Amino acid sequence: MRRKLKTPLLAASLTAFLGLGLHQVQAKDITLHALMEDVPETHIIESMLPEFQKETGIKVEFQKLVYSDMHDKLVAQLTGSSSFYNVLEVDFLWAGEFPAAGWLQPLQPMVDASKFDLAPFIPSMIDLVGKNQGTLYMIPMYNYSMGLIYRTDLLQDPKLQAAYKAKYNTDLAPPKTLAEYVRIASFMKDQAGIAGSAMQGQRGDPNAMEFSNYLFSSGGRYLDDQGHVALDSPEARKALTLYVDAIQHAAQKGALSATLDDTQRLMCSGAAFSFVTYWWMLPQVNDPKACPKVAGKLAIAVMPGGHGESGGWGWGIPKNESPALQKAAWTFIQWVQGEKISIARAMEGHAPVRSDVYQNADVLKKYPYYKEAEQVVATGMAFPVFPYSAQYEDVLGTQLSLAASNQTDVDTAVKKAANGLADLQKKAGQ
Repeated sequence: MRRKLKTPLLAASLTAFLGLGLHQVQAKDITLHALMEDVPETHIIESMLPEFQKETGIKVEFQKLVYSDMHDKLVAQLTGSSSFYNVLEVDFLWAGEFPAAGWLQPLQPMVDASKFDLAPFIPSMIDLVGKNQGTLYMIPMYNYSMGLIYRTDLLQDPKLQAAYKAKYNTDLAPPKTLAEYVRIASFMKDQAGIAGSAMQGQRGDPNAMEFSNYLFSSGGRYLDDQGHVALDSPEARKALTLYVDAIQHAAQKGALSATLDDTQRLMCSGAAFSFVTYWWMLPQVNDPKACPKVAGKLAIAVMPGGHGESGGWGWGIPKNESPALQKAAWTFIQWVQGEKISIARAMEGHAPVRSDVYQNADVLKKYPYYKEAEQVVATGMAFPVFPYSAQYEDVLGTQLSLAASNQTDVDTAVKKAANGLADLQKKAGQ
């Protein structure tokens, strides 16, 4: 049940908002529009919008679309003289493109004026969907960081334990390294008769995101601290070697064309031991009604090796908007990402970006696995965020597919993926 929230901070924020050069504009005359991905997170917030209007007088309306239609529709508005969308939901793949194009309003002045506290936000989220080139353009909204979800019942099966011990002279236990994970996944396919790893190997976003977990778990990186391409490395070769091994010896049939939805269905059916996926997939496959074959038999962990792929969305404010609407948008962002509303969202299944939400007693009582989820988010590392992030998914994904299908070798694939990243960086002027 959602708590009734006190609002002294909001009242103060609104008073300041109405006094900052807005002339005769009244909050009740303002309607904010946002283009939102049609996912559960959006519906959670939408259900709370009447509370925001009651507290501030500002109305917020969501237009919901599937992800694939959002980017072009946003760009059409952001390149005009003004934007119909006054609050922006920005995916991390656009978090380099939008600031570079000059479409987003820098937010630090608003943060300073309102004394909005950024300290509770998990640093990996600020790095991903907050700052770009040192400037704060967005406030993190929610995350889709990736970790490992696996079957505890299979790890505890006496016959499988004995067989693993006999073959490898070590105990069958949650993997501590990526190599151990691939070995266990291959063993499960051989001995348990199911996919050891439900893999999303379709070229592009699916395999680029999946492989990133292998790269970071192996100690590899796309870029060094100076922003230079660092992918052509022994760590990347190790990661891709293990990824190819997993695709060929641990994954389900047809993994090279599989997507996230395919892996969810496979895991839900009981036909897989594990999958590298978004942490908030756990409650979906752990649902007794939807997935009775695996519910209650699952656990989540940070990727073996200590780091997985970091993903998320942030809130931004369009630069081609009036000061009045920009300030109204900031009032909304403060409200929706403040501690109280973030906790209320979490109680409904929100994927938080604030550490205080993950550590809240009520949230943990309802969702004990949020303790592990916080670590998944906190240790996440980022895919390259620059104007051509989405295009690089295709460049990388092509090389991953070629290597996984034995159409090229690991060394060539890594070199071409690294060169492709460098070429796109050069195109972006970086």
